Amino acid sequence: MSRAVVVDEPGVSRIVDGERPEPGPGEVLVKVAAAGICLSDREVYHGRRDPGYVRYPVTPGHEWSGTVEAVGGGVDPALVGRRTVAEGFRACSVCERCRAGDTSLCTGGYDETGFTRPGAFADHVTVPARLLHPLADDADLRAAALLEPAAVVAGAVRAGRPEPGERIAVVGAGTLGLLAVQFLAAYAPGELTVIEPRTRRADLAPTFGAHEILTPADAEKRRGHYDLVVETAGAPTTAASSCLLARRGGRVVLTGMFTAGATGIDPVHLSLSQLTVRSVFGAPSSAWSFAVRAFTAGLLDPGPLITHEFPLERYAEAIALVGGDDPGTGKVLLRP
Repeated sequence: MSRAVVVDEPGVSRIVDGERPEPGPGEVLVKVAAAGICLSDREVYHGRRDPGYVRYPVTPGHEWSGTVEAVGGGVDPALVGRRTVAEGFRACSVCERCRAGDTSLCTGGYDETGFTRPGAFADHVTVPARLLHPLADDADLRAAALLEPAAVVAGAVRAGRPEPGERIAVVGAGTLGLLAVQFLAAYAPGELTVIEPRTRRADLAPTFGAHEILTPADAEKRRGHYDLVVETAGAPTTAASSCLLARRGGRVVLTGMFTAGATGIDPVHLSLSQLTVRSVFGAPSSAWSFAVRAFTAGLLDPGPLITHEFPLERYAEAIALVGGDDPGTGKVLLRP
């Protein structure tokens, strides 16, 4: 038997008990060890996600880790028993963007585990074997559940092209921001600043390699200072303010998920300052590989970001914590 959280429609969820899924050709069945909850999962529950990016009824859960329990036809049986994570985007692998390696820009249509396909808020999840990223035999599966957001951040950091000795700012100290600090610290920056209005959220930043923590008001004195700014907050004003923090000729990477009505970037400033601005949505396969390598090498430790763990039966309680005002709430996990 296998249990799963099912969101039938916005605001309506239940636990379903059924037969254990069977993997089809080219698929694997994974026993879920841990699944992280993020703001997009909360959007699914409350019906605030763009209709083109969710399909009800749905079992959410796109940040997860587990152990391969069974394989379908054409899949190497040696994968059974392997600890693993997997990419969420079900990219087509044949369009121009996929062939160029930009699998997160697939033009074959949006399809993602936990949004349009059953996800990992369940005892088991079935995914294409080609999306697996196997882990070391002794990998910490609790921490590995955060490798999906880590892959997104890895894509952002790689897009920003950090260099040793540079002045770097990370805007936001949520899960993405603190993972970014860990990645960026490995490049030996001359300055690594975290900008966060709720400074308690940034308590872990110094242990991850940040040199200082500033509030947005304090950071206004640093406008035009940073070689690279990695924005992770997705707040209404942070895209515009991040561009103001960058020096002339600097780089800005926007990672946060913005909503309609966010403050736009001043085109005059953008032009005169000759900034390079990149945005990130999801993670291509190369970013996943980068994040998994960093995790395996011990350069990335997401475990300290986890503050709460719940069984599947307390899904509604767990969802309510995410996106709340308590600065003591970090990453929330479901543990089937």
